[in-house]
Amino acid sequence: MQREKVIVELMEQYGTDVLHLAYSYVRNRQTAEDLAQEIFLKCYQKFDTFQGEAQIQTWLYRVASNHCKDYLKSWHHRKVFVSGYISSMLGGQQAGPEKQLIQNAENKELVEAMFKLPVKYREIIYLFYYQEMPQKEIAEVCGLNINTVKSRLTRAKQLLKEILQERGVDLGRTAEETEIRSEG
Repeated sequence: MQREKVIVELMEQYGTDVLHLAYSYVRNRQTAEDLAQEIFLKCYQKFDTFQGEAQIQTWLYRVASNHCKDYLKSWHHRKVFVSGYISSMLGGQQAGPEKQLIQNAENKELVEAMFKLPVKYREIIYLFYYQEMPQKEIAEVCGLNINTVKSRLTRAKQLLKEILQERGVDLGRTAEETEIRSEG
């Protein structure tokens, strides 16, 4: 396949996901859009480095993750104030107006809490829950040991729970609580 064709297909298939991943790092829509463009440009330039050992999606997310981390270390990021919230990342299911309003408020609280996490936890949460990546693939994308991914995921969930409890937010029952209650 030609390099151009592959990159166009990657942009069409994963463009929104790369944008959301970038946003999870920088919390600014315009900056995330710029980073996403830079990521695809970098993929185009470095396509020869893709050896086919991992899935192309894994390679793309690794390039994206590394690029975003480099940006966070850059002078520009350290000197420029970034703010904002995720709006398109969390979409609710169709429900009645009251239920949808409550769900939107809960999503906003969850997103705000997620952004209070350090980047090393935030990226794991994003890849696991929003991209639905298996832990093994997250380890490949982030260049981490699988046990490190597991411990960071556990720690991130605990930190989120603590942040939400401090804010007095109850996002409903967890899946385990739902299972236990449905068995009894």
